[in-house]
Parts: sequence; C-alpha cells; structure tokens
Amino acid sequence: MNKRSKLNAFFALSALALATVGAQAATTLIYCSEASPEGFDPARYTAGTTMDASSQTIFNRLVEFERGGTTVVPGLAESWTVSPDGLVYSFKLRRGVKFHSSETFKPTRDFNADDALFSLDRMINKENAFHKAAPASYEYANDMGLPANIVKLEKPDAMSLRITLKSVDAAFLANLAMDFASIHSAEYAEQLMKAGQAAELNNKPVGTGPFVFRRYEKDAQIRYAAFPGYWRGKAPIDNLVFAITKDSAVRMQKLKAGECHISSYPKPAEVEVLKKEAKVKLMQLQGLNVGYLTLNVAHKPFDNADVRRAINMAINKKSLVEAVYQGTGEVAKNPIPPTMWSYNKAVKDYAHDPVAAKALLARAGFPNGFETTLWALPVQRPYNPNGQQMAELIQADLAKVGIKAKIQKYEWAEYLKRAKAGESDIGMFGWTGDNGDPDNFMGNLLSCSGVGGSNYGQWCDKEFDGLITKAKQTTVLAERTKLYEQAQQVFKREAPWVPLAHSVVYYPMLKNVEGYKMSPFGLNQFYGVSLK
Repeated sequence: MNKRSKLNAFFALSALALATVGAQAATTLIYCSEASPEGFDPARYTAGTTMDASSQTIFNRLVEFERGGTTVVPGLAESWTVSPDGLVYSFKLRRGVKFHSSETFKPTRDFNADDALFSLDRMINKENAFHKAAPASYEYANDMGLPANIVKLEKPDAMSLRITLKSVDAAFLANLAMDFASIHSAEYAEQLMKAGQAAELNNKPVGTGPFVFRRYEKDAQIRYAAFPGYWRGKAPIDNLVFAITKDSAVRMQKLKAGECHISSYPKPAEVEVLKKEAKVKLMQLQGLNVGYLTLNVAHKPFDNADVRRAINMAINKKSLVEAVYQGTGEVAKNPIPPTMWSYNKAVKDYAHDPVAAKALLARAGFPNGFETTLWALPVQRPYNPNGQQMAELIQADLAKVGIKAKIQKYEWAEYLKRAKAGESDIGMFGWTGDNGDPDNFMGNLLSCSGVGGSNYGQWCDKEFDGLITKAKQTTVLAERTKLYEQAQQVFKREAPWVPLAHSVVYYPMLKNVEGYKMSPFGLNQFYGVSLK
C-alpha cells in the first residue's frame, strides 16, 4: 500500500471510529405509553397521559414538586414570600431561562414576568385576548375556583410576579406546582395571534423544559430532543420517544424485546411474569389514587339518592377488586386514598346486599329496575388496569337487581370530551392526586365549581361544598382535617359515586435504565434518567 493509500485508509478508519463514538454518544430513550395525549397545552386538560407528553417534558412551572416527591421546590420562581394574611404571593423570577426554538418560532428574549402573567391570566380572565382567540375550558383552574379567587395579577418589575387572592387558599402554592400552571412564551402566543393561529399553541408547543417538541403522529409516536440550553442542565439522554402502544400485552412484548426502555401500566397478571424476566426491573409505589363510578345526577333516575345507594349495594366490590386487580388493589370507600391525611377511617361503606338494593330501588319507584348505559374506561390507568373487564363484572352485578346496563366505549380523548359535556349515565373514572392535598380530590372531582369539568357526575351538594370550601380557607391542619372528615361523611350518605379501588402502581423498565424515580402523582418524569 502506497503512502497516499495508507493515509486514505487511516482517515477512513478514523471517520468510522468517530461515527461509531458519535452513535454511541447519542442516546435515545423509548417510552411505551398507553394512549395518545389530548393535546400539548396542559392548562386545557387533566389526564395524566397528556401531562406526561406535555408539561412533564416541554414545560416548567413557577414552583414544582421535587422529582419523585411531594415537596414544593423553586422552579421558574427562585424564591417567594406570602403575606401574613395569606392573601398575597410574591415571586422572584429566575434569570437567564431560555425558551425553545422551533421551525416557526425563534425567541428574542429570556423568560420574564410577561410570560408568567400571560400563562395565568389567559386561564382566569375571559377578556384576555388569547382566551378569546383560542377559547378553552381551562378545567383545572375552573375546578379549583381560581377565576373567582385570584383578584389581581401584577408584575412589580420584569422579574417579579405578585398574585393577590380574595380568600385564603391553603393549597394555593401546591396548586401552582401542578401541570396546568405550566408557563408558556407570551412572545410565541402573540406571534400566533397575529397570524390567526392561536390554536397552534396546543399543537406546536414551546416551553422552557428539558425536552424540545419535535414531531407527533397520533396513536403512533411523539419525538423530543433534549434541550441543550435547559436552565437545570441538559438531560443525560439526547432523544426521547413516546411509542404509543395501547395494548398492554404488546407493550410488555416490546419491553422484553428491548424495543422500549420503560413501559406504562402492566396488567396485574403481567406483573408476576415481569418479576421473573432477567432483563427487566420492576418499580412499585402505593398509588395516591382512586378508581370510581360516577352516577350522573343530571340524568334520571340518578337524581334519586336511594337509586345511588342501591347501586353502591348492588356491586360486589371485594370480588371485583380480586378479579381485576389480582392483589394489586384494595377496596375503596372514600373519595380519597387511605395514605392521604384527613382520610376518614370511621366512614362505614355500603355492604354488598342485592336484597337491600332491590328494596331501595322499589322505594324509589323502580321495582323492576331500569335501563342505562355504563361507560367502560378505554385505556389502562394507574387506578384501573382493565376497564372492559371491570365493566362486564359491574354489568353482571347490576343485572341481579334489575338494572340493565349497556356497556359504552369511546376513544380516550372522545371519552373525556363527552364526559365533560355531561353525557355519561354511569361513568368509569379515576384520579391520581396532583399535589398531596385532599382538596385536589374533593374540590376538583366533587365541588359545585367542578361541574362541567372533572365533576363528571354533575353533583353539587351545598353541605359538602360548604365544608370543603371552609377547609380550603383555613391553614390550621387540625381544622382542615376535621372539615374534610365531615365532608366524607356527607359524600357517603349522598352516594354520588361508587368508590371502587385504590391500587399499587407498577413501572417495568430495562435494567440499563438509571435514575428513574416514580412520581407519587402517577406522572412520568424523564429528566434525570440515563441509560447505561
């Protein structure tokens, strides 16, 4: 080989070596998710699937929960103070925070108070220009009564934000750490409005978070790239892919084949198999959750409390939990999980008693029962591993007392949309806590302000609402606990739900995944995760 050939060979081998090193250095983590997100603007939605794909990857909030925990820590606000009367929150904002760039948007400035003002005001102020340009329900904000309670949003200077409340809200700071309060670019929103494309904020998101949105193919995949300018430091992985895989068995096959690194929600029967899989490690956490049925009081005959109590008695919850959860769940009686403070142990659940259920139905004017629809959850969630199986078991129990329930199914986004519109008769739902506060369950799911939002059963009880409102407006824990315990007694007496189960949440992943921490709120946080 002559000198020139040797040099060419050397350079060719060097290029190949560099390419190989580069290929090894560019790490891609693949997450097999269970469903498609509803959109990418977290303020509009409540489903954990949507938050995983939007707020947890693309955005930050003023304050956040520590990764894997419930403690509120600084986010885009580096510090804050609260006035002695508990009504004024003053935030000092973080300097030097960069926004993502996209094919259509290049930021000209760093994050400042204008972005925080825009992100919060559009949710609570119907006169906000963006609110008018892209109308949305802003479900979380409305369910928690923020439009009525936030009386003033101010920016004392470019890096300060002040929020004044009408009344004390003991959960307010934790609420701001929730996904719905993610901070958007006001500059990007203004660009979209000028172009007549305000709705694109929900389709082409721009945030300050650890990952930049790249591409979405509905029911197939979502692609992200690590943001090199992230203020906490670039993520250990370079690329993140959500491989949307609705069938649990297929997700587990992909995991075992190495086609994804982490998978969501195995079915209980699959858990035992995964425990024996050499390449897989299984993380678990007692879920801060509840699975339940709503009984829509706006639809007859569910406006009758005796009918609602009869349905609670008709369903054999013990057998249902044994069959569906297979050792990974426990029977629920309250609207909050037993791991949460203020859980009322003294509440007595309705016994499974078909004879008594029939008597109540007869007293309500339905001696021969009635016909209705039962919505089956179309996706696996932390609080419900198998909606179809659960629906079939409930259908059989109801039939024994004369209630003929037709099982109804919809695609997940359509299911939620129709539920918010109040279309369900008996609806199958669930909730995983967002902030560790009882108000996050009872306020969002059962308050009068939640009707038309996450209160899918349309139940508005003045006694219950008064108790939880009073609990929210005091900061004395013992007083709050007593009020929430009383509210649970009212809930049980009026029976707007059939609480079904609280579950243990499992997350399987390949053994080369490092740094993953399970969220007590059932969310997936991929910042800080690496691959060996």
